[in-house]
Amino acid sequence: MTIGSHITTFAGRPVAEYPADLGEASRAGTAWRLEDPDYEGGDEFLARLDALAAEDWVDRVGALIIGNWGSAYESAPPIGRIAEVLPRFTGLTALFLGEMTFDECEISWIQHTDVTPLLEALPRLEVLTVRGATDLSLKPVRHTSLRELTIESGGLPADVVRAVAECDLPALTHLELWLGTENYGGDADVDDLAPILAGTRLPALTSLGLRDAEIADLVAVALAGAPVVARLRELDLSLGMLSDEGAAALLAGQPLTHLRKLDLHHHFIGAAVLERLTAELGAAGVELDVSGADERDWADRYIAVSE
Repeated sequence: MTIGSHITTFAGRPVAEYPADLGEASRAGTAWRLEDPDYEGGDEFLARLDALAAEDWVDRVGALIIGNWGSAYESAPPIGRIAEVLPRFTGLTALFLGEMTFDECEISWIQHTDVTPLLEALPRLEVLTVRGATDLSLKPVRHTSLRELTIESGGLPADVVRAVAECDLPALTHLELWLGTENYGGDADVDDLAPILAGTRLPALTSLGLRDAEIADLVAVALAGAPVVARLRELDLSLGMLSDEGAAALLAGQPLTHLRKLDLHHHFIGAAVLERLTAELGAAGVELDVSGADERDWADRYIAVSE
């Protein structure tokens, strides 16, 4: 699987390009997308950022999508400049950083830096999505408004996972981490996830996604006895290398019948274990996604999103 198209909605709002769609899109109720049309980059991204920040309706921008800032494969986003203007977006509650397709920049090539200033600049932010994780960093912070945090990557560094686990996010209900593969910097293990799985952090969490994971079986084994599972409504282990070992551990562990949804799509679970999952959880009314079954040998298995 590759990310081949741009999102058309974000945070419940239709996406419009700035400034191309100014004549058609509403000023409010729109997720505005900013990018540099030149992949090699220049000053166009910053010019568009400053122009949007200077609009007399900037206070009505509720969602902002930042695409290619120019040469994203070799240059990190200008976080300092972005954070400097963000306080003008007084109505902003949703932000997507790095919304690029593979032909603009492969997910594991997207360069990043410390994104903590974005959270510090937007105390009312409720939704933050970051795509890409090369050189990504985050300092543990307290943020009382954030409800959804997603980091999409082909390989998520352990220090970022640990930083997320150390954050004080009392309102967070949805956490989604694409753990990826070690080949692209995904060196996190289940010990790094321990504070999240223990349920001692993120008290409002009801939806947990540990996706695109090479270590999906180890994650499933840890989840089988993890205290946080008891208060989840949705659990997502999709896009990774989950096999019979991990699926059997889920079945043998604590009950999952309280879940509203369990997403395992793109997996390597055999027919026998798959039948047990379907019988036990499907009968309990759990919405179960086990599409994308593949029974190839271990050496040929792969996560859905890497490069």
